[in-house]
Amino acid sequence: MKVDNFDGAMCQATEATVPAGRDSSPPADGDEAEGTVHKLLVPPLNFAMVDFGVFRSGFPETANFAFLETLGLRSVIYLCPEPYPEPNLEFLKSNGIRIFQFGIDSGKEPFVDIPEGKVREALKVILDVNNRPLLIHCKRGKHRTGCVVGCLRKTQRWCLSSIFEEYQRFAADKTRVSDQTFMELFDISGFGKVPTAFSCSKN
Repeated sequence: MKVDNFDGAMCQATEATVPAGRDSSPPADGDEAEGTVHKLLVPPLNFAMVDFGVFRSGFPETANFAFLETLGLRSVIYLCPEPYPEPNLEFLKSNGIRIFQFGIDSGKEPFVDIPEGKVREALKVILDVNNRPLLIHCKRGKHRTGCVVGCLRKTQRWCLSSIFEEYQRFAADKTRVSDQTFMELFDISGFGKVPTAFSCSKN
């Protein structure tokens, strides 16, 4: 299964490849189309679509690579300070995907320090249409990713209650007051006018 030109992927149907010269009609009950290859597509932990061409998740495992290929990614925003694993780097290289690392240390309240400068730099990458489609991820896709997405929502002029609701949907019982305070106080004045939703048209 492959999604081509994901700049408008959500505006297109996903098509399964049918071997040349074969009937595309469904096989009879109990039969499999001869020569058909089934590839299991497993999304990463906490995977979700943020906006057209913007996705979020926990750390991708090798079992998730086939799924990620269908997204046509151009970039990955990695929010952990640890080096990226070699298998993941090879996957990015083989698919022409650029990685942007903004290392944010993990921590538990009350010892949580969210570097505003790194969040701002990550947002600049997200808002640059030339970097999309892109995936934002940390380890679990909850706190660091949630803060970046929450700040993105502020630039899109979402109300705080909606921002917090989305954050809590992923953080669940691990919701942090410090994360929500950071998002509430985050200054978006330097970002100018950001569309409330990204376009699904081709670049």
